[in-house]
Amino acid sequence: MDPITLTTARLDLRPFVPADEDEVYAAAQDPDIQRWTMVPSPYERAHAHGFVNQVVPNGWREDTGYSFAVRLGAGGPLVAAVGVHVREPDGHEIGFWTVREHRGKGYMPEAVDAVARWTFTALGSPRLEWRAEAGNAGSRAVAQKAGFRFEGTLRAGIRRNGTARDCWIGALLPSDLGLPSALPHLPPPALQPGARERPYAPVVSAAAYAGGP
Repeated sequence: MDPITLTTARLDLRPFVPADEDEVYAAAQDPDIQRWTMVPSPYERAHAHGFVNQVVPNGWREDTGYSFAVRLGAGGPLVAAVGVHVREPDGHEIGFWTVREHRGKGYMPEAVDAVARWTFTALGSPRLEWRAEAGNAGSRAVAQKAGFRFEGTLRAGIRRNGTARDCWIGALLPSDLGLPSALPHLPPPALQPGARERPYAPVVSAAAYAGGP
């Protein structure tokens, strides 16, 4: 995928470049970013250098991840970062963080919306997932403002610092944004009023009854 620039009413989103190293390093010193995201902790200069010079360009070139620097207008300060990563052959996961001094201004939901629309239209993804360690209320608020539907908690759903931790999960579909999907979505039939779900019953083949495999 060739790098692309996205724009919103207030923001300019483009792939990180080597010149962004200083701002990335400064932003990632925030204890909240180190606590709640997957960035290394402590975050050293070498991490920022490797991110903008290797991780980001490799992701775009190999179609494994697409990271955007979010700026307040063209040439403005770095206010956030958004990344989309390939999770399955037909699905993607979004991650993001906001620079501390730029929180509470609605920049993050605005950027997430722009990247989600690009993911559905340019990448043809039928589903965009959001995951965050359980307890990360700030990330959950952003996801909900951007239209993600909360789907539950995955026990031991993420790994961080040598531990398995519970995580929240939500998803956004193209139809949630009024966009067509690359794949038809077939939800289960709705239950009739007053109807009860049938209990689970294992499916056993005839061969099993006959002593077959």
